[in-house]
Amino acid sequence: MARYTDAVCKLCRREGMKLFLKGDRCFTKCPLEKKSYPPGQHGPTRRTRRKVSDYGRQLREKQKVRRIYGVYERQFRRYFRQAVQAKGMTGTALLQLLERRLDNVVYRMGLASSRAQARQLVTHGHIMVNGHKVDIASYSVRPGDEITVKERSRKSPYFKDLAEDFGKKQTPPKWLNVNTDDMSATVVALPEREDIDITINEQLIVEFYSR
Repeated sequence: MARYTDAVCKLCRREGMKLFLKGDRCFTKCPLEKKSYPPGQHGPTRRTRRKVSDYGRQLREKQKVRRIYGVYERQFRRYFRQAVQAKGMTGTALLQLLERRLDNVVYRMGLASSRAQARQLVTHGHIMVNGHKVDIASYSVRPGDEITVKERSRKSPYFKDLAEDFGKKQTPPKWLNVNTDDMSATVVALPEREDIDITINEQLIVEFYSR
C-alpha cells in the first residue's frame, strides 16, 4: 500500500486551505501564508485558468477530507459504502464514521497535536479502549467506550510533559467527556454534524461517488 512521504504542506497548498496536518507548526510557520497557490512549476498560473468543473470541485472536496483524516482511497470508499447503508443523510454518516476512528478520537481528546501523531500513539500501543490495548488506528469507537492511556506509557517523558498542559490547548467536542486528571475520555454519544468543525461540503463527496 502506497504511503505519502512528501512534504504535507504541499497538500494544504493544493487544497487552498489549512488542513492542520503538522499540529502546532500550522499555527506558526505555515507555507500557505506565503504561497497561497498550488505547488508545482505552474502553480502561480493556475489561479488564472478557466473555471473549475463540477467534477473538479467534487474531486477536490473528496481529496480534502481524505487528507484531513489520513485515509487511503480504498478505505475511503469502504467508509462511503457503509455510509450509504446507514440511516439518515449519507454525507453526515460518512463524517461520523471518520470521526469515530480511534486515531481521530485521540486527536480530539488532545493527546496529540495532529491526527498523524495520534495514529502513531495508537499503533505503538499507548492507547487502551475499555481496559484493552488497541493498536488499530481505524478502530471505530461506540457510545460508552472509555479511552485511556496505558499505565506504563504514562511514565514516558511525552505523557509526563503532556499532563501539565492537557486540556488547555484544545476544546474537545460535546460527544466526548474528557477527564483532564487522568487523560481519559468517554464516548457519550455519536458525533453530530455541528460537532465536526471542518469546512467542507460533504454533499459534493456524495455526488462524486454517485456519478
